[in-house]
Amino acid sequence: MAERTLYSEPGVGWSALVWGPLFALLGALAELATAGPTHVVGWVLIGVALVALTLPWVYARRRFLSLEVTTEGLRQGRETLAAEKIASVSDVGAPVGARVLGGGWSVPRKYDELPVELDDGTVVLAWARDVEALKTALAELAAKNHPNAEEQADDSRN
Repeated sequence: MAERTLYSEPGVGWSALVWGPLFALLGALAELATAGPTHVVGWVLIGVALVALTLPWVYARRRFLSLEVTTEGLRQGRETLAAEKIASVSDVGAPVGARVLGGGWSVPRKYDELPVELDDGTVVLAWARDVEALKTALAELAAKNHPNAEEQADDSRN
């Protein structure tokens, strides 16, 4: 069976690289509109410099803040978790000191956390901007790999 993507977040789009040249173009147009001297070479250099400063930022966000849920597992930042290890995402509490997926010390700012129970009983924290979509995709993986886990969880609560 071919690998299928269930959910993904890129971290940031490559369109952020356009901001610098756009700013430089607006500056050059402002100089033209004021009928003063136009520094075309200067604005081109500013546009190139802003792209050069933005490129590492975009690359880092795409590498460390991207996530992808496939039928094979969860890739979160620099870390990959096999689908077979994901046991449950419903009614999982987040214990103090739970390990954050992706290699960071904490869930990144502006991202919501999702406690994920693994097949060995440990709980880790996944994160996403749209945590409900992530939960839906991971629940599908958990149901596929551990079909009785949800029923057992319901029985233990009763």
